[in-house]
Amino acid sequence: MSSRDTPHLVIFGCGYIGGAVAREGLARGFQVTALTRNAAKAILLREAGVATVEADLTSAAWHDRVPAAPEFAVNCVSSGGAGLDGYRHSYVGGMASIATWARRHGPVGTFVYTSSTSVYPQDGGVTVDESALTEAAGERGQILLEAENRLRSAGGPGGEAWQRWFILRLAGIYGPQRQHLMDQVRTGEVSGLGAHHLNLIHRDDAAAAILACLAAPAAIANEIFNTADDGPATKSEIAAWLAGQLGVTPPSFTGQPSGQRRAVTPDRIISNARLKERLGWRPRHPTFRDGYTSLLSR
Repeated sequence: MSSRDTPHLVIFGCGYIGGAVAREGLARGFQVTALTRNAAKAILLREAGVATVEADLTSAAWHDRVPAAPEFAVNCVSSGGAGLDGYRHSYVGGMASIATWARRHGPVGTFVYTSSTSVYPQDGGVTVDESALTEAAGERGQILLEAENRLRSAGGPGGEAWQRWFILRLAGIYGPQRQHLMDQVRTGEVSGLGAHHLNLIHRDDAAAAILACLAAPAAIANEIFNTADDGPATKSEIAAWLAGQLGVTPPSFTGQPSGQRRAVTPDRIISNARLKERLGWRPRHPTFRDGYTSLLSR
């Protein structure tokens, strides 16, 4: 902790997850600085009381504009589209830029990176914890793993870029203004395979996991945590329940990947046991029913 009276939190890529972390950080009395390339989001962040810098994370243009050596920093940048090139630009290039900034201007106290459970290639309905092998991850997963490795190598025993780090591998994110599955159910057709398990995490529970890392005792450091809710269910079970809540006919499944994905998400169950055991984190929305009920009631 520095001599400042108010802990300083820097958020890189302050979008859907980062915005929720920023709001909670302000509520906890932190000084919050955000970096975003989105001008509209920058306006909203400033209105909320967040010191905001507009820049591309991969550039060095922001390095002298973001206060050095904060107690806390979070990298929750998104790919911004553009396929694999966009992934590499945002995740690998972004992490390299942050590490360069931290080495030159002073180490971060606690650094958190939001990765993804897409680094896991396991299929067949198996339960996956943090010890699962990742060598056979797909192209996007390999890029995320490269970003994770850059984070880990930048720490060093003396805290070259950060004194300690955490990696959160997030399951499928949903929440306010992000209801893709619900929208598909309304149309009567859902991507993917109904028999596959769908692992989810509500936006607010992901933000709470990030803040749990920031508040972790000093003895807990340099760890990877899967971040998913307590109730993985098959996609058909979730879709059927949503159809009942929406008063529509249960949808059919395309068997094809959604969006820009090249393959259907493998069938696996993501275990959150380590995060719960080590940090005492508990999701406020432990199952899809809890999370979607909160959205349907809005």
